[in-house]
Amino acid sequence: MNYTETLDYLFTRLPMFSRTGAAALRPDLVNTKKICVFLGDPQNKIKTIHIAGTNGKGSCSHMLAAILQTCGYKTGLYTSPHLKDFRERIKVNGEMIPEDFIVDFTLNIMPLIDEIEPSFFEITVGMAFDYFEKEQVDVAVIETGLGGRLDSTNVITPELSVITNIGMDHMNLLGDTVELIAAEKAGIIKPYVPVVIGEHSYETEEVFTSIATKNKSPFSFADKVRYAAEWKYDKGFLLTDIVETHDDSHTSYQLDLPGYYQLKNLVTVCEAVHQLKLRGWKLPDRQVSEALKQVKKLTGLHGRWELIHHHPSVVLEVAHNGDGMQQVRKQIELSDYHNLHLVIGMVRDKDIDRVLELLPEEAEYYFTNAKIPRALPAVQLKERASVYGHEGEAYDDVNTAVKAAMGKAAKEDLIIVCGSVFVVGEVSLIHT
Repeated sequence: MNYTETLDYLFTRLPMFSRTGAAALRPDLVNTKKICVFLGDPQNKIKTIHIAGTNGKGSCSHMLAAILQTCGYKTGLYTSPHLKDFRERIKVNGEMIPEDFIVDFTLNIMPLIDEIEPSFFEITVGMAFDYFEKEQVDVAVIETGLGGRLDSTNVITPELSVITNIGMDHMNLLGDTVELIAAEKAGIIKPYVPVVIGEHSYETEEVFTSIATKNKSPFSFADKVRYAAEWKYDKGFLLTDIVETHDDSHTSYQLDLPGYYQLKNLVTVCEAVHQLKLRGWKLPDRQVSEALKQVKKLTGLHGRWELIHHHPSVVLEVAHNGDGMQQVRKQIELSDYHNLHLVIGMVRDKDIDRVLELLPEEAEYYFTNAKIPRALPAVQLKERASVYGHEGEAYDDVNTAVKAAMGKAAKEDLIIVCGSVFVVGEVSLIHT
């Protein structure tokens, strides 16, 4: 098989959550463990950092990877889903996994695929572990796919676990309360391995405290020991001071991820860096600061309040649940523009009504859908949005919707493409 044929095999032969939703998931780690044994348990031969959370885990994963590689560590990074290229999921020092490795890996593991019928995600997790071990990385940052306790990545014993925050998402799989969801995410906490929880809340604090204590895992709540003080935007950068609560010391950072919500992620990352230092990792402050100035360049992160066009401004934003949309709404309130245009598409299994009720009333809407089976058809999204007073046209192609918005928008207007990672992934690059 060549690379194109290999991708076609992986996408069509294996059940994918992005296509079919919950039907693609297994309620255990049996297949993942079989895959790892077949590969020689590569996950046990590398050092890892494990990151879970409802929102922010992708940004935190990329920030930590940028920091580690800037500090001289050969760094693997596994994230999902990808936006445009499958190889985005697996990187070493920001470079995507080679096509030849994917072909060879797939040919090697096809007999096992026929035997155990794994999911797409289970195979890609095994591929990542195998690649990182063969590349002899110093450390790999591993982002969970969904949840934590039964996520396929949860076969590692990491140097550090990070749980960014807890929100209401994937309730059909993780539970219908924040306490139940927190317990699932807390499943990545391992005995004696320190864990950083990005945001504390009354509902979830006891869940994390009890599970960490049971595992004798040192734990800290990032937002209790640090906070973001003054901040501003400057030429595409988010500038802020992170303050240590115990001594009121300030450290200034420039972040090339300009979304206001990145302040919370930065606080989490700073505590993760502190915990890694306590375990002997050499992460000098100067290199940490330099890395945070160029996260996108170093790791290839896209779709987080990403400005891809000027006059009118076109922003890509992968927020796709209620908590994420609340942060987007705050970002909109902080933005300068004349009129607002929202290109939005969602998948069927999200809490669509919660997102719709959070969307701004003063906007022109362009309803669309990604080309995946899980997508809610644009016409149906338009009908549901009208209940909340959001009016606009439906487009069954993402780029047609973006083109329509750009055709109507004036130079000082703001166009936001949001609602689904898959919608953002289908946007063609626009030259500014």
